[in-house]
Amino acid sequence: MPTLALVMIVKNEADNLVGCLRSCEGVADEIIVVDGGSTDNTVDIARELGAKVIAKPNWEGFGLQRRFAQSHVTSDWVFWIDADERLTPELKSSIKAAVSQNDPNSIYSVARLSWVFGKFIRHSGWYPDRVLRLHPTALTQYTNAPVHERLDTPQNARVQPLAGDLLHYTYRDLQHYLVKSAQYADLWAQQRSARGKRGSLLQGFMHGIGCFLRMYILRAGFLDGRQGLLLALLSAHSTFAKYADLWVRQQPKP
Repeated sequence: MPTLALVMIVKNEADNLVGCLRSCEGVADEIIVVDGGSTDNTVDIARELGAKVIAKPNWEGFGLQRRFAQSHVTSDWVFWIDADERLTPELKSSIKAAVSQNDPNSIYSVARLSWVFGKFIRHSGWYPDRVLRLHPTALTQYTNAPVHERLDTPQNARVQPLAGDLLHYTYRDLQHYLVKSAQYADLWAQQRSARGKRGSLLQGFMHGIGCFLRMYILRAGFLDGRQGLLLALLSAHSTFAKYADLWVRQQPKP
């Protein structure tokens, strides 16, 4: 039978790790956890739950961290999961069936269902939010992008859907959202600035307005109730903040 590795990159995920790994029981032959320098008991929890933990505190971005993690996989297949995600029983069965078929040219996507501010979000462009997570180890790996990394899809690869949802408990509260949003804006602006790109406040304003209208109107965010309205407003703010950060980097230094 082909073997499967469950792979994740973490940092200070003690609150999430038990729930995540418990939901994955019975799926993988090995669990690879790459720790980015946790100061809580993330590493101890991962080891207690049977994971092989590799330390890599010198953070170089999400893409390179994932590539480093995959370099330690010995199994035939890889399933990527984040600490704030959970496998449903239907998804677990679908993963097992796909791995047993052992098609060397297949990459599988999963539908991610996110819980945000008190409810699962089924509109707003957030669902099914299919992401590529299961693939043969030898077939592909993540790009080296520092943020918004993605799996490369070779020309000969077939992308197929898995049944079942991947539950995503993405934000603990509003402060958690704002902190993560600021981190992504910083990484995005760094990346763009390094390429010589320039930004303006007008660009940020226009992209922010477009983001709100797209999420709340075109993608039916209003059907997600007050959470949908809040998400659309916050996403518009986050979009504006990215361009504002890039613009600030262009201003004279003291």
